[in-house]
Amino acid sequence: MAEHFDFLALGGGSGGLAAAQRAAMHGASAAVIESGRLGGTCVNVGCVPKKVMWHAAQVAHTLEDAAGYGFDVDLRGHDWGALKERRDAYIARLNDIYARNLERRDVTLFRGRGVFRGPHELEVDGQAITADHVVVATGGKPRVPDVPGADLGMVSDDFFDLDSCPASVAVVGSGYIAVELAGMFAALGAETTICVRYDGVLRRFDPMLQAQLMAALDRSGISVRTQLPLSGLEQSGDDIMLAAGDGSRICSTEKVLWAIGRTANTAGLGLEEAGVVLNSDGTIVTDEWQNTNLDGVYAIGDVTGRAELTPVAIAAGRRLADRVIGGMTDRRLDYDCIPTVVFTHPTIGTVGMTEPEAREKFGDSVRIYESGFKPMYDQMTGHDSRAVVKLVVAGDDERIVGCHVFGPGSDEMLQGFAVAIRMGATKQDFDDTVAIHPTAAEELVTLT
Repeated sequence: MAEHFDFLALGGGSGGLAAAQRAAMHGASAAVIESGRLGGTCVNVGCVPKKVMWHAAQVAHTLEDAAGYGFDVDLRGHDWGALKERRDAYIARLNDIYARNLERRDVTLFRGRGVFRGPHELEVDGQAITADHVVVATGGKPRVPDVPGADLGMVSDDFFDLDSCPASVAVVGSGYIAVELAGMFAALGAETTICVRYDGVLRRFDPMLQAQLMAALDRSGISVRTQLPLSGLEQSGDDIMLAAGDGSRICSTEKVLWAIGRTANTAGLGLEEAGVVLNSDGTIVTDEWQNTNLDGVYAIGDVTGRAELTPVAIAAGRRLADRVIGGMTDRRLDYDCIPTVVFTHPTIGTVGMTEPEAREKFGDSVRIYESGFKPMYDQMTGHDSRAVVKLVVAGDDERIVGCHVFGPGSDEMLQGFAVAIRMGATKQDFDDTVAIHPTAAEELVTLT
């Protein structure tokens, strides 16, 4: 006999957990199906452990800078294994917290792999589960290219299984995962190379951010090899040889990490058999309300292929539950003006349109305000560093449609500016705001 619920989330990652718990808060009987660790990619092999490693890399940079501030530091090396042990224990505590939160909100957790047996019926280890509302939130997984020797490389999930820092590593890819992990490897002792197919990194970001990061990677000793399609990997003694499309050998390195994108976790879920329409890349087709083509079946997060960010999945899941359970008929996620941060060294913060996107939409009404400077922090260290802030405005009222920040602290400063920009702030609003001095953030309200 099937167990029935008002609301069922297939996937216990950030989006599925947020949706089910919000549904329960509205009084629904709710359940979650999850075969792995609670928290999904973000908690286990993504945002959270990544930020721990970013902090470690940042500490390494700070130790290098200590002499500039008068400290005589005797550094005896870095114990990657010890850090991994503490990091893994922290993640395990988070897994337990997620489980307790489900219990506290009376959300039923089914441990196992869920498979659709019909539009509103799933099966988990022989147990039939039905629900009035079903949301697919199964996330994604790292993509591995179809080239000879691809299995010699690792993916971002494997990064968190490493017990020590390799002597050398080649990161293949140009997106934020590639540049973030490359920065961590380099700071913690690996000779690091980034291999990209095109002319640079972060190709979907504002050109200013692309240019500044390329320069910063060079200053940090990370080699970026551009215009370099790979034909495969070969084992060469203890190292791995990377071969180019023309058959030439690019470099030899201890580890290769694929960071070429992610694919949706939709295979083997019975979605197509249940009648759910998928895109050619395996992502689930949804409308602006997160609806699939089937009534009462929805999809949120990375599995939809839109704005693959943890807070986006959480926001979409909560709004979905507000609408279908809470009766808030107009509640949905607006995918415009989503802020995000890239945890490079230094960090990148961005929200809204890039300059090319704005010019394509608003034409000649677009104006750019930009300022570059050497961060105060590095006035003492002597490093040849650069920070840049940029506002993209449009129209006679100079409404801010894009904000891009490169430099120390951009990760923390951007959230407040994102609120203002989402509310329709203009350049004059920023000009009328009293600056906080001395900070990098003040540059955004003093641009001329």
